[in-house]
Amino acid sequence: MFIRLILLCCIMLSASAHAMLVQKQRFTLDNFSTENGHTIAQVNIGWEAYGRLNADKSNVILITHFFSGTSHAAGKYHKDDSTAGYWDAIIGPGKAIDTNKFYVISSDTLVNANVFDPNVITTGPATTNPATGKPYALSFPVVTIGDFVEVQKALLDSLGIGKLHAVIGPSMGSFQAIEWAVRYPDRVARLIPVIGSAYIDAYAAVKLERWAYPIKADPNWHNGNYYDKGQPIQGLSTALAYITQDALHPTGFNQRYPAPTQDNTPLQDITATFSAWDQLLQHAKARAEYQDANHILYLVRASQLWRAGMGDNWQHALSRVKAKTLFLPASGDLLLPPALSQHSAAAMTTGGNTPHYAEIPGSWGHLDGVVSISAVAGQIAEFLN
Repeated sequence: MFIRLILLCCIMLSASAHAMLVQKQRFTLDNFSTENGHTIAQVNIGWEAYGRLNADKSNVILITHFFSGTSHAAGKYHKDDSTAGYWDAIIGPGKAIDTNKFYVISSDTLVNANVFDPNVITTGPATTNPATGKPYALSFPVVTIGDFVEVQKALLDSLGIGKLHAVIGPSMGSFQAIEWAVRYPDRVARLIPVIGSAYIDAYAAVKLERWAYPIKADPNWHNGNYYDKGQPIQGLSTALAYITQDALHPTGFNQRYPAPTQDNTPLQDITATFSAWDQLLQHAKARAEYQDANHILYLVRASQLWRAGMGDNWQHALSRVKAKTLFLPASGDLLLPPALSQHSAAAMTTGGNTPHYAEIPGSWGHLDGVVSISAVAGQIAEFLN
């Protein structure tokens, strides 16, 4: 779900010198009503698109991003950017999601984690509340996966786009994709949930609470009111380190970080840390420069609350899906394991819609849904065509 891709840019082959050049655009709603009945005075999100919209606007594919991702799914903002968007390997001319055929749209979510990235446009706790002139902090309402979908729908409505050839997203993006097909079954022709599920179980919800705890335990968090003092860096960095580890399979993690046998000091000093943790935390601190602690908490809560239809019976909600569906979990995923996709697919079958199913191979675990996506490019292309 859930890891910023710069950590593994060295293994990503998608950052080609010939990547598409794309431009970030802004969408604004004067006000937005959340699922829990609160109103946000103004909402801004960023979005970008690849390819060309056809005359009858029937060739649109919506990409919904993962927990710590952004709308930057493909291409580059500038030709000298070091890396391209996270799914550049499958989005572009002649690729699995062929921009010679499709108009591909992706948008930043509400409470996007990377609020301090200059290429991200989002509204959340770090945004100035027009009523007070100060950041919302924890006065910002709790938001849900359903709220993310409703903002995306408003964006598409503003563009005159009534139907989607497909909705595709990894991890938290799979939640949004499924919710699209549940809420608007007549608007979604195809659905591809990647490394995802139609629900969050108790185990996953508690694991996500482990991401929130270091932030709330940091004395510099100040119950969310830290914007005039600075981020709770220790808590935020620790949370991001946990997110990174949970997104990786042990095989991939051990390939990247040194073994305990390389450290001598911990044998002599109980306060000493291992090099693997030090490196993990160093990487997390680099990401923390672009992210906001409160935004992480809100994304954790949105993910914990997830179940298709946002009601009491996610299995029944899936019966509303009319879209042809392809589930693509990662074989080694320990965060949202294939069993969750399998249970989701089984519930959809019970509702009368038999989905396709394939697994993404690799040694990176949950992250294989991004860095190993080329392994299932053929299945994606065939399904879309």
